[in-house]
Amino acid sequence: MAFTPATTEQRFVLDHVVRIGELAATDRFAAASDDVVDAVLEGVGQFAAGEWAPLNRAGDTVGAKWTPDGVVMPDGFAQAYKDYVEGGWGTIGVEEEWGGQGLPFAIQTAVLDTLGSANMGFALCPTLTVGAIEALAHHGSPEQQALYLPHLATGEWTGTMNLTEPQAGSDVGALRATATPLGDGKWSIKGTKIYISFGDHDMAPNIVHLVLARTPGAPAGTKGISLFLVPKYRLNDDGTPGDFNDVRVVSIEHKMGLHASPTCVLSFGDNDDCVGELIGAELGGIRAMFTMMNNARLNVGLQGVQVAEGATQGAAAYALDRVQSARAGSPNKESVKIVEHPDVRRMLLRMKAQTQAARALVYYAAGQVDRANMGDAAARNRLELVTPLAKAHGTDIGNEVASLGIQVHGGMGYVEETGAAQYFRDARITPIYEGTNGIQAADLVGRKLALDNGGAFATLIADIRAESKDERLLALVDACDAIGRRLATADADDKLAASYPFLTMLSVATCGWLMERQGALAGTDDFGRMKAASVRFYLEQIVPEAMGLVAAASASAAVLYAIEPALFAA
Repeated sequence: MAFTPATTEQRFVLDHVVRIGELAATDRFAAASDDVVDAVLEGVGQFAAGEWAPLNRAGDTVGAKWTPDGVVMPDGFAQAYKDYVEGGWGTIGVEEEWGGQGLPFAIQTAVLDTLGSANMGFALCPTLTVGAIEALAHHGSPEQQALYLPHLATGEWTGTMNLTEPQAGSDVGALRATATPLGDGKWSIKGTKIYISFGDHDMAPNIVHLVLARTPGAPAGTKGISLFLVPKYRLNDDGTPGDFNDVRVVSIEHKMGLHASPTCVLSFGDNDDCVGELIGAELGGIRAMFTMMNNARLNVGLQGVQVAEGATQGAAAYALDRVQSARAGSPNKESVKIVEHPDVRRMLLRMKAQTQAARALVYYAAGQVDRANMGDAAARNRLELVTPLAKAHGTDIGNEVASLGIQVHGGMGYVEETGAAQYFRDARITPIYEGTNGIQAADLVGRKLALDNGGAFATLIADIRAESKDERLLALVDACDAIGRRLATADADDKLAASYPFLTMLSVATCGWLMERQGALAGTDDFGRMKAASVRFYLEQIVPEAMGLVAAASASAAVLYAIEPALFAA
């Protein structure tokens, strides 16, 4: 299936949603000039189309393989990853002092968008490395930063996040991995971690594991957790990878999708020879973890955009080629390309509109990251508020669009050879990992509505009202405002019962705001006409749908607890 980088769309969103020109006008991001941004978008587009997209099907059909010597990637992956490193694509958003280019996180987001749209499973590797870089940049010691960040920045070494254990899924506080001091500033690490994406592979000479563990005498729950840096190979005196660090790959999961991404079970310290270093303060693991998690949640929301982009391109290409049946009501009874049928057009336009809306939402959040990093407190609050929206709604859209892609293909969509089903299988994990979408909704109503005494939520509502001229969108914003105010004082069960429909409503309202802004600026060329049509469809059909969630978002939890648990199996 051919892949075309969404370069024009990305540039438009960077200009009018992120407002990249404002960032480039600051000393911090002065390097993000128009010619640099264009060169990055066009360059990564050519690279992704030429080297990563052709490996997408092999990643799915062959996949990563476990061997006694470690995980082996399909043919071509190691070379394509080497070319990624040599091309400098991992350095985009990393500080210059660590060998990065110091460009905005929003530009890095666009780079990952392109790579993941071409090959989502493969792109999970650099996506996780970004999270490791963030954790070390914010919490690592100067020595750790000097030793590890230059290698992680280029992607020469890759990074992982090790949170989940067999008995502790979303309940991080239940983890049992231990860290025992060795007396020289080092710690002996012991335990098992599961669901570790790219926990092992043959594409890099070292893998830097960030591992949550308990120190002796640590209190129970999340307060007793610390974060440790545990490389696959310990470093020699000259900083090069040396002795094996007793991190063993027990197995990799057999999954529904994302076959190009090895999801590993890792065992640390089977031979009592796994050595780690404390990152940040002892018992400070949760704070450091959230640095990784918040970054990861935006990038998982971006995965929703990636899979939606790929599925939409595939469905559009098929609809423009497949001939079947005459158009209903037409005097010409000859069969036409299926793109001429109204229902197929409805699906394609919905796919386009939802993909563009998700991209706008995630890129908008990325722009808030850059502003927050420059010390903008309002941007920090806005980022906190929209992160659960970007993660949850972005991935919900990815799943919806991937499913529609199969429907456009008809029976052939259910047949693996077309590639349509891969998008759906790959997408299905995204509402689950890095905090399920239910957890995102709980975070929204439990923590984020209360930010700045409700000021963060109130300011978002005010900003949408100030800019929007669409009555349907304004009605939805009014509904979000009223429900949000009620939930702020509701009891815990009622908050959580309403949380998911409310998150969807607020996400659609935010997307509608950003889509309406783009529609007002769309030109009359082919791209502009498509953008205007997508915006019109979004405001006329998707925004009113969200109003249908008012009842669910306004209901109490009483109906959910009207029966005893055993009746769910009746």
